[in-house]
Amino acid sequence: MYCRSYISVILSGDKTGRLMKYEQESKQVTILLSNLSFPNGVALNKDGSFLVFADTTDCRISKYWLTTPRAGKLETLSQLPGFPDNIKRSPRGGFWVAIHSPRNKIVSWILSCPKLCNALIRLLPVDLITTAYAVLAMSRGSGLAMRISEEGEVLETLRFKMSSISEVQEKGDRLWIGSINLPFMGLYRI
Repeated sequence: MYCRSYISVILSGDKTGRLMKYEQESKQVTILLSNLSFPNGVALNKDGSFLVFADTTDCRISKYWLTTPRAGKLETLSQLPGFPDNIKRSPRGGFWVAIHSPRNKIVSWILSCPKLCNALIRLLPVDLITTAYAVLAMSRGSGLAMRISEEGEVLETLRFKMSSISEVQEKGDRLWIGSINLPFMGLYRI
């Protein structure tokens, strides 16, 4: 999902996100989880016993059990140093998580003040907030990708000169890296 106003979604504390299941045979949609803060990207684990999704606002990867006695339970798989934007299963095990931008002290402080967040949303145009944030991210010039295990352990951390990383997809001995702010993809040999 690409959301032009993703910054305002984070600032507002929006909790309208849902995780849904579609039954192809019956064409029925079931809501598995609701009241989520900016869920972003979904990936199944290797044996299909759980799925994971990026919980962007809260800077974490969440795990939702599909089978086993834990079916229907939600857990935090991994707390991250920044805002995740997508997650993909790695053929070598675990998952690749694209970290769009770091969650530094200033961002944490702003997000801890709901009145300030609401004032920013009311007083400034959404496009201005989003553009300012994108320019700041690009000026830092570094993106982050993390490969985490099915247990939440960090297996690899890679930094790139690309900003606003939105996706990391492993194919063969390469990582294909996407960004929502750049008109090209990155390629990294692993």
